This record gives sequence, C-alpha cells and structure tokens, in this order.
Amino acid sequence: MIMSFLRNICASKILPDVIQIQHSQFDDLRGSLWTTFDKDIFSNFKVYGSLNFAHDKFATSKKDVLRGIHGDHKSYKLITVVFGTVFQVVVDCREDSDDYLKHQTFQLDANQPTSILLPPGFGNAFCSLSDTTVYHYKLAYTGSYVDAGEQFTYKWNDPRIAVKWPVANPILSSRDK
Repeated sequence: MIMSFLRNICASKILPDVIQIQHSQFDDLRGSLWTTFDKDIFSNFKVYGSLNFAHDKFATSKKDVLRGIHGDHKSYKLITVVFGTVFQVVVDCREDSDDYLKHQTFQLDANQPTSILLPPGFGNAFCSLSDTTVYHYKLAYTGSYVDAGEQFTYKWNDPRIAVKWPVANPILSSRDK
C-alpha cells in the first residue's frame, strides 16, 4: 500500500490487477474538495503511471438502476461516484486469466470518496442505492474508443459469476436484460 497526503492506494486482494484509491478530502463550511487522479501518485504502479486518459463520461441513475456487466479489452477505467451511493461490481472477464469470472464488490459513496481503476478485460457494473447517483468514468486507451457495439456484456445475474445484488428486481436497459 502506498500512503500519501492525498490518498491511500492499494491493489485488490481478490483481483490483484484492480486498484482501489481512497481519497482524502478537505472539508470546511462550504463543503468538500478532493482529487480523483494525480499522475505522479499513479506512476508508482507499473503501467498505471503511463496512462493517458482520453475522455470522461458521467452516468446519472435512479435508485435500483443496475448497469452492466460491460467492458472491453482495450480501455482502463477510473470510476468514481461523485453523488450518491452505488453497489459496485468488478469482474475479471479475461478468458485466459486464473481469475476468470471471479468478482469483487465495493460500496462506493460520494461522502467517502473512493475510486476503482479497472484494467482492460474487466467487466464493470453497478447498482444505484440512492435516489439519484452520479457515476464518473475516466477512460484511457490507445486508438479509438471501443463503444457499446464492440464491448463484451455478461448478464447481470449470470450464475457463473453469482453476484449477490442488493436488489431482486433492478431497473435494467434492454442491453442488460
């Protein structure tokens, strides 16, 4: 684990290629301030220091919306909840991995800022636990972006993965059904 005045960074014990970043924040009477990415801090982790983030995305979700399990074999994703709370799931979808279809869950809450860095080949999914959630993706890749039609998708309740979701009847897109 690397400690800094900005955050704690550690590799997952279940999926060692996944990095969890617990951000420290400055609070005062106006609110709070925290940083999600600092290239100097990330440079301490193998390939992560050379990441060139290409673009950002935000997803807003209502309570009980479940998104995923989606991913690709090209993109690094730095994910952060900036408003609300989610039940986060990360799945190793690399067929040649010893950890294939193994997953890890996290509860991400904007009041306790934490980011998860997923390397290529990992599936990403989350379920909104609050009335409104704002979820941020920071994406790094070479070449052009791999959009939905080129991504892999695993069914949210795939029995091989066996995620214990916090909702029995989530709100799903047609892609996730």
